[in-house]
Amino acid sequence: MHSSPQSVRAADYSQRATLRWPQAPQAVGVDIDLLRRHLPVQRRRLGAGENLYCSGQNFHALYIVHAGFFRLAQVSEDGREQVLGFRMRGELLGAESIGLPAHVCNAVTLDTAEVWELPFPAVSRACREVPELQASLTAAMAEEMRRDRAWMLAIGTLNAEQRVATFLLDLAARHAAMGFSARRYVLRMSRMDIASYLALKHETVSRVLGHLVESGCILIQRRDVTIVDEEHLRAIGCMQPASPALCRAA
Repeated sequence: MHSSPQSVRAADYSQRATLRWPQAPQAVGVDIDLLRRHLPVQRRRLGAGENLYCSGQNFHALYIVHAGFFRLAQVSEDGREQVLGFRMRGELLGAESIGLPAHVCNAVTLDTAEVWELPFPAVSRACREVPELQASLTAAMAEEMRRDRAWMLAIGTLNAEQRVATFLLDLAARHAAMGFSARRYVLRMSRMDIASYLALKHETVSRVLGHLVESGCILIQRRDVTIVDEEHLRAIGCMQPASPALCRAA
């Protein structure tokens, strides 16, 4: 099968400059039993499609994802929505609203989910008493900032095919960080959500996914994704070679 001109250009570009992507986030690593000695930690369960919090709702807690997947989105005054990201197990929710009286975006479950709720400002006081907690939460927030900056660079410099390839590889690395397969995973989010996140049209995302299947990079059955040719997919996404840790988790 012959590579498309677009894929050839992407592979050529990857030889000159590869995207330096932050490493997949590890679990926040907070000792919940230790936390409970300093503040009232709650474990909350939510069904698919439920709001953990909404834009404009009073900000009163941070959340650590214990299970499930969340979509973060911001809605403008005239109703336009922009997906800001997706959060998985071990990742932090709510940090974007620290210092504000209300949440600035919506956090919605993509499937059945559980979170640890850390009341604020009680968690701030606990951080002063528990250095390990402060270190882990600071690391989690710094990781969010690095990933947001990486996505800003990707969206500003990569074409549609490269963005989708990078998105699929990023999900693979994040699944590997949770101890799951980096080769096979389920797309919990819709094509519309992916398009919004990558600043593309829905039709473009579907077309690019179809092309990646035709080129032998991936297989897709409904929402099940299998990465068949990771090296080719990385060349398209202009990303560095896979780390040994990701390869071991595949």
